[in-house]
Amino acid sequence: MTGDYRSRIMPADVALAELRSGQRVYVHNGCAEPVDLVKALTRRGPELEDVEVLHMATMGIADYILPQYEGHFRHNALFIGGNVRKAVQEGRADYTPIFLSEIEGLFTSKAIEIDVCLLQCTPPDPYGYMSLGPSIDASLTAAQCARHVIVEINDQCPRTLGDTFIHVSRVDAFVETSHALSEYPRPPVTDLQRAIGRHVAGLIPDGATIQTGIGGIPEAVLGLLRDRKDLGIHSEMVPDSVVDLIQAGVITGDRKTVHPHKVIAGFVLGSKMLFDFIDNNPTFEFHRTAYCNDPFLIAQNDRMVAINSAIEVDLTGQVCSDSMGSAPYSGIGGQVDFLRGAARAKGGLPIITLPSTAKDGAVSRIVPTLRPGAGVVTSRGDVHYVITEHGVAYLHGKTIRQRAEALIAVADPKFHAELEDYARKSKLLTASRSMVSV
Repeated sequence: MTGDYRSRIMPADVALAELRSGQRVYVHNGCAEPVDLVKALTRRGPELEDVEVLHMATMGIADYILPQYEGHFRHNALFIGGNVRKAVQEGRADYTPIFLSEIEGLFTSKAIEIDVCLLQCTPPDPYGYMSLGPSIDASLTAAQCARHVIVEINDQCPRTLGDTFIHVSRVDAFVETSHALSEYPRPPVTDLQRAIGRHVAGLIPDGATIQTGIGGIPEAVLGLLRDRKDLGIHSEMVPDSVVDLIQAGVITGDRKTVHPHKVIAGFVLGSKMLFDFIDNNPTFEFHRTAYCNDPFLIAQNDRMVAINSAIEVDLTGQVCSDSMGSAPYSGIGGQVDFLRGAARAKGGLPIITLPSTAKDGAVSRIVPTLRPGAGVVTSRGDVHYVITEHGVAYLHGKTIRQRAEALIAVADPKFHAELEDYARKSKLLTASRSMVSV
């Protein structure tokens, strides 16, 4: 059934010859970035004008955002990765703020039409199906909606299970490659992150189902859960450290109320160790983010714990996590999807984490007001727990005054007086109320 696809195998530059000026190209996200196709795309740049390159964060190269390609390519980031951040902040690329669960609706509704989709997949099986490997996310839907699909077949791509497959009959051109996948190195965990992680881990019961974001704090939390029993995972993203807990018998999924015994994920970000572990591993069931990140589905997981990060939180509980003031930094991602899902789950824990300071302690990240231009990713109505190394602030159902008191208490002590002074002047606290001793 797969023999006919071989007539469509060609060099990457020939495959990309289909692309025309003014078209939109979607690139497979995360560690599944089809690097050889991206290189061929970039080589075509001087011949093209006004080509939009659309994707979430990719872990490989993104040379199409270099200044010399301005006017030829313009990137549209659905989530800003480190390889495109400078271009977005300098105005040479765009950022679309959107909930991860709603990205695919842009494609299926044709609000965003995709002319060419670039994927990395496994070689086809005897039935003609190829797996999208470590990143299903919005990429499978993008391929199904695109006018022209080009697949980089990589024999080093892990074959993942679940809703992960595309048939060779849906593909217009194939490029055969063999190379290591782009990796997301496991971040080192600091003492500060462990201090935050201890407060988070203290809330997590046996049998909880966990979602984590990216970075050192989620890694710290997972590293502190080795004494728990029957944990589960339902997360848009899974990191390396989940493997440690599966092998230790901590993550079993036995008490999950949705997809028991399965790790549910949209994509993984990690190293070759993780890629090898997910290869043909029935413990992992991958789904599109429209499914994985659906707050209604998330809410059906009893004891759902959503752990997400913030750049700053103001004294009323507004959370900025996608920008440094007006400068875009990352994206909305799945934060709101999972916080809302966890908030509605039986025994759910919607958690925002952040260090209390930035710039080596010179700046408080619990702030009187968000910086001008800062994006409110999570509204104060959605926030339940805010956790720093100084403790846990529980905000749900609290008045503005109670929120200010709780957030000042988890700020760095050297900023207590400054925050309290602002709160009093702004009538967030009564004039007689002293918080400095809290």
